[in-house]
Amino acid sequence: MVRNSTGTSAVRGCCRALIGMVLAASATAAVAASVTDAMIANDQNTPNDVLTVGMGYSGQRFSSSTKINSDNIDDLVPAWSFSMGGEKQRGQETQALVNDGKIFITGSYSRIWALDQKTGQKIWVYEHRLPEGIVPCCDVVNRGAALYDNLVIFGTLDAKLVALNADTGKVVWTETIDDFKGGYSYTAAPLIVKGKLITGVSGGEFGVVGRIEARDAKTGKMVWSRPTVEGHMGYLNGKENGISGKLNATWPGDLWKTGGAATWLGCTYGADTNQIYCGTGNPAPWNSYSRPGDNLYSTSTLAINADTGKIEWSYQSTPNDSWDFDGVNEFISFDMKKDGKTVKAGAKADRNGFFYVLNRENGKLLSASPFVTKQTWASGVDLKTGRPIESNNRPGDPGKGEKGSAVFAAPAFLGAKNWMPMAYSGQTGLFYVPANEWGMDIWNEPITYKKGAAFLGAGFTIKPLYDDYIGALRAMDPATGKIVWEYKNPAPLWGGVMTTAGNLVFTGTPEGFLKAFDAKTGKELWKFQTGSGVVGQPTTWEMDGEQYIGVASGWGGAVPLWGGEVAKKVKDISQGGSFWVFKLHKSGKAAVAQVSP
Repeated sequence: MVRNSTGTSAVRGCCRALIGMVLAASATAAVAASVTDAMIANDQNTPNDVLTVGMGYSGQRFSSSTKINSDNIDDLVPAWSFSMGGEKQRGQETQALVNDGKIFITGSYSRIWALDQKTGQKIWVYEHRLPEGIVPCCDVVNRGAALYDNLVIFGTLDAKLVALNADTGKVVWTETIDDFKGGYSYTAAPLIVKGKLITGVSGGEFGVVGRIEARDAKTGKMVWSRPTVEGHMGYLNGKENGISGKLNATWPGDLWKTGGAATWLGCTYGADTNQIYCGTGNPAPWNSYSRPGDNLYSTSTLAINADTGKIEWSYQSTPNDSWDFDGVNEFISFDMKKDGKTVKAGAKADRNGFFYVLNRENGKLLSASPFVTKQTWASGVDLKTGRPIESNNRPGDPGKGEKGSAVFAAPAFLGAKNWMPMAYSGQTGLFYVPANEWGMDIWNEPITYKKGAAFLGAGFTIKPLYDDYIGALRAMDPATGKIVWEYKNPAPLWGGVMTTAGNLVFTGTPEGFLKAFDAKTGKELWKFQTGSGVVGQPTTWEMDGEQYIGVASGWGGAVPLWGGEVAKKVKDISQGGSFWVFKLHKSGKAAVAQVSP
């Protein structure tokens, strides 16, 4: 056989060119699939994807989409649903992320799925192998993941961070946050800021030490760490970076070593201030007589420099907390128009029952307004000092006895608003707050710290305040502190809220409904029964010219575990685990595609 060298060379050249084209196409596809800092920074303005839990850096949970609106919402029907399956049907508090044709949802017991965006078909699932002896405080929930590059990253109940390949679900890196045997866990959604993965810790009821950490999102390696209990050392690039506060200034003796202030809900970010805003939980133990002082930086909002990990300002909503009010609730940046001026503000609906508006640049308190009907612990907040005007409502000092005197306090320790995130619409200028009306009998007890054991020093029983409702979705005007409208719900509200430019507000109820309301008036416009209590976080995206709404359904969380008389009221709610997707009805048929795992 005679070989044509010229032909062979030409064929080789052609092959090389073809291979180059394929590689270039692959590279282009990889870039298209990759989530960048610029994409995350612009998340709130891109309706075709959802890249952050909170639907944007500020956590406003607002969508600019208008295809589904208050005029056509009654035509919303299910497109498909996905079952999370198995016996692991506990509280499903996740928010979906959407990118590159895939939807990512987390589930109870530290699980995560990638689903086909069009059909809901499972692409992959990762189920974290949990060890014996984990001690999550308030159900085995997970509140979502983070996307960066070609990674999807989430936290686990044994206090680890796991980064997975977004296409395959294979583990890329794993890092340990802390020792789960000491009470640490992690349930919040991480946040990506300028290539860094921002995380906190859960476990305040076990005397852990709260902190915020920043890791290289691609590798998991630590960049900086900032403790949220006064006296502990921070670190930057492996070197000491100054202690938080001043040793023993507000924590006597060695109490700061087991001070709590867990950062268990996650953070938001102000790009214009370069500050990461994080709320901190209760000081430990609950028995406040054992830890005199304000106990910084517990029950506070912290503004942390994103590059250095230094605290730039802090605001403490409940000094020397005696009621487990925490302060972890999300801090949402917004521009407030008042008296003809625009103020760079941030708002927080605190578990203690006050709706706070602060200057987000320096932490100065601008207003504090009640968003529930009863607050026995304080009559108001002094705007000059920023401190609450306390009533005589602290449970008694147990001393060395078995039990201190009990008091009835409102709100209950589960909070006027607990973890469930509120939403803000720049169109209406309103915040939409999922509130609960309940109180508690609470008393103090002697307590001694033991690693990995509950560190409370208190007893309690939660009671509803009213016969006809517990939950209340309330629209708050931050400029006036007034409630504009409200929707009352028989059972507690325990799910997140979303609002859209279509004049809509979405939230779920334990009774199983996903509901939509008119954003201006509060009129209920639409509801759908999902089969289990909705405690997830609704979100929305557009695909192929249509808008979709997605929400997780699955009853659980802290209420059935800690809710006292309230828990008895909701004991018959069915558990479940599913993710529902809705769109406008076009074909005249409302069939639902049920997809199994």
